[in-house]
Amino acid sequence: MSPSLLILTDFFRAANDALDYATNLAVPLGARLVLLHVRRDSILDPEMFTGELSDLSKEATKLALSRVADDLAVPVVVEIGHGRVAFAVADAVSRHHPLLVVLGRPDYSATPGELVQTTALDILRTAPYPMLIVPHTVASNAVPRRILLALDGEDFTLGPHAGAIRQLLRTLSAELTVLHVLSDPTDPTREDEVLESVRRTGLSVDLPGPLRFRSTVAGRPAEGILHAAQAADTDLVIVLARPRSFWKQLFSKSVTAQVLLRSTVPVLVLPTLA
Repeated sequence: MSPSLLILTDFFRAANDALDYATNLAVPLGARLVLLHVRRDSILDPEMFTGELSDLSKEATKLALSRVADDLAVPVVVEIGHGRVAFAVADAVSRHHPLLVVLGRPDYSATPGELVQTTALDILRTAPYPMLIVPHTVASNAVPRRILLALDGEDFTLGPHAGAIRQLLRTLSAELTVLHVLSDPTDPTREDEVLESVRRTGLSVDLPGPLRFRSTVAGRPAEGILHAAQAADTDLVIVLARPRSFWKQLFSKSVTAQVLLRSTVPVLVLPTLA
């Protein structure tokens, strides 16, 4: 069976832009799209307060999904879920085993901070899975080639997701630059150690060129990553979601959460086992 990309849609602009991005990504991967719309009608849904939920009827939703699918240049499966998005995504993932979950990030600049409980964060907490977040600021749908992998210098393992991510990077012929973020300027830059931690995962196997290395010092690691990711030579930034630093802390204090909420380039979040 061909690989798939699971993409969430609510028919708003951010989701439509993410769909365009995912469609272009699916072509070199030879992947089909699983287009998932989740009907969200719970008063406990935090985004009920933002006005960013579709109010289409079930019949209208089916028609809209069908029209979207007909306009795409890659094979598409459409599904309608119900209730909490994270649970609907977990169910779809268990059946389709996609390479990635893809979703658009709307403009939250006018939304009070306490209401910014995004779908991405809820999914990562409830059903962690490799996730590509496409911000509303992305102006190009070109396939990413120049990829920045942000690391804290500690070993990591991707577990069952390692093979899919290796396939993704290899198919894209990615130029992979490893960014080592230091919080203390007196810490030594451990280039060899950091690069070896990447090689052990197999992520650099069969890439067109050698791993590149960059280091930066930032009192707030997220600021260092965001600054580096805004460089003109970066198409995509990869960040890790470690269990101890993401799920067990407040989202507002998680480096990963800050990056995916504020980055101006697409962010690929990889859950780790440690």
